[in-house]
Amino acid sequence: WVLFCMLWRAPGPWALICGKERMEAMEQIATGDFQVIDSCLLIRLPEEIDHHGAGFICECADRYLVREEVRDVVFDFGRTKFMDSSGIGIIMGRYRKISCFGGRVYAIHMDRQIERIFRLSGLNKIVEVLES
Repeated sequence: WVLFCMLWRAPGPWALICGKERMEAMEQIATGDFQVIDSCLLIRLPEEIDHHGAGFICECADRYLVREEVRDVVFDFGRTKFMDSSGIGIIMGRYRKISCFGGRVYAIHMDRQIERIFRLSGLNKIVEVLES
């Protein structure tokens, strides 16, 4: 089980997107949108979370999880107006990785649309939604 968790923590080629889509995604998501505060990784998500940017978000988040002493992850939805199943995948993937080490995942600044997606997908059962 420990080996499984360690493998999940390592970034892999599955997180990559390529070509023009990758460059556009990187422009939308600045590296300043990832910040470690104490032992918590804060991820400020972009206005739209879709398959174009999902790989880059996963790749950056996983890099922080591996290199920093991160215990918890906080997703900030303050700017987010649209999220498809790729966003659910981003959150589920980080939840799987961080929960192996006893960490937790939180969500803040969600609007009604994002809250609805959380309820319908069941994310609200594993991610603690903090009122803001």
